[in-house]
Amino acid sequence: MADSGVAGLGELFPEAVLAEAVVLVVDDVEANVILLERLLRRAGVEHVVGITDPRRTIEQYRAVEPDLILLDLHMPHLDGVAVLEALRQVIPPNSFTPVLVLTADSTSEAKQRALAAGAKDFVTKPFDQMEVLLRVKNLLETRALHVALQRHNAALQAEIQENAEREHRLALEHERRLRRIQKVLDGGYLAMVFQPIVDLATSRLVGVEALSRFPLPPERPPDQWFAEAAELGLGPDLELRAIRAAVGQIDQLPEDAYLSVNASPAVALHPSLPGLLRSSGPRIVLELTEHAPVEEYDRLLEALDQLRGLGVRIAVDDAGSGYASLQHIVRLRPDIIKLDIELTRDIDADPARRALGASLVGFADEIGATITAEGIETPEELDTLRRLRVRCGQGYHLARPGPLPVPSLATAAQPSVG
Repeated sequence: MADSGVAGLGELFPEAVLAEAVVLVVDDVEANVILLERLLRRAGVEHVVGITDPRRTIEQYRAVEPDLILLDLHMPHLDGVAVLEALRQVIPPNSFTPVLVLTADSTSEAKQRALAAGAKDFVTKPFDQMEVLLRVKNLLETRALHVALQRHNAALQAEIQENAEREHRLALEHERRLRRIQKVLDGGYLAMVFQPIVDLATSRLVGVEALSRFPLPPERPPDQWFAEAAELGLGPDLELRAIRAAVGQIDQLPEDAYLSVNASPAVALHPSLPGLLRSSGPRIVLELTEHAPVEEYDRLLEALDQLRGLGVRIAVDDAGSGYASLQHIVRLRPDIIKLDIELTRDIDADPARRALGASLVGFADEIGATITAEGIETPEELDTLRRLRVRCGQGYHLARPGPLPVPSLATAAQPSVG
């Protein structure tokens, strides 16, 4: 076997494939084993195991788990074909451990027997060292690709399994959330409380705002319940359920007090809303809550006009925040503009808030609307709002939300003397 051209052959092979490979050499002639070991190591294969007794092949296979086996064909005790058949019994079916047969038997029958028994390649002795190394390279690269593909498939399968489990968890969570909202819609788990709205000049009760409470777990703010219902496509159903519950108690209000109910633009467009409000229309204020841009103003304005025809007044909620812009207010032509709690808070100590509040009062006067301030929590805020000529207000300093009928207002609502 010629030795020419072996030096530098490592440059022809991917270093990682050669350096990490484990090669098992099985040949009953020790000189051949030594030669192949040297040849492979000089080419960059660092892990070479050689044996001369073919009966130890299975033992060594299990011990070193080779990436490639170089196998002689004609050996005493156990020939190469028998070794191949034994290997076929222990190599996992999804594994690819190629066997390169090296033999002096050049007959086509020998080659056919070896390949039929599971060999992946066949080289006759005496062999050219370059040819052997090229065959080794090809088989190791094929093995590396097979392993990489298996790992990729395993990772892909794990990802598919993880996605399936996540989808299953999401489906269960969706079903749990759906049952929770449906339980509220079916009745018994929606309570209404009512926060008084006061004329700040006279301290007279002018109306109440209906607020939803949900006496079931999880304990969380009402807006999160409505947000969850909206995510599940049940937002309008829950809003209408709350409006129906509120309107059902309007007879417990003083006859000169109005009931303010909250509705999103989607609910304002809902065909069943006019029927809910028809009998109480003149005593209803519809607070249009807006946390996203209105997409169809023409349809919304048409729906609001229909409600106005029933005597319903329109209020714009959260003025001074979110999408409750002046242009939005102008287009909706509300009867009432509600100052957002963020604008009311500390208005007595913040010149910018006072300036914006005064501007909104003037703006409301120009369009024929009145101002109601939300979230009044201190005497100083109340006095400042009175000085700004804000018509009405609500907040914990005036009265907390509670059941109907409305109790007598606290003395906090009385105007300051002097």
